[in-house]
Amino acid sequence: MAGFGVANERLRALEELEREIGASLQNAGLVILELSKEKPQERHLDRQAAQFGAAVAKVEAELSAQIRYLTQVATGQPHEGSSYAARKSCQLALNRLDYARRRLGELARACELMLDQ
Repeated sequence: MAGFGVANERLRALEELEREIGASLQNAGLVILELSKEKPQERHLDRQAAQFGAAVAKVEAELSAQIRYLTQVATGQPHEGSSYAARKSCQLALNRLDYARRRLGELARACELMLDQ
């Protein structure tokens, strides 16, 4: 059940990121609106541009973190809430066991052929 908590937390982070993108677009729109005025107020422009820059930096950082997490998940690296590495290890062990059984069977047949001669 811990995996669902991590997944829900990731979804909440993405929803917050979506809200932040919306806010940054709104700030960009306010900057454009102020620029379209005959006499734009520089202080207002500076404040809105700074807010837009901060929002973009926050979005970029969070997207980078999400991409790093997804890269870990996709490549099988250990991460919270994943059983992929354990399943992969188990499957490889079963493959080795199957190979050993086949080789022992071949060896047993070879021994029987030698004894029959």
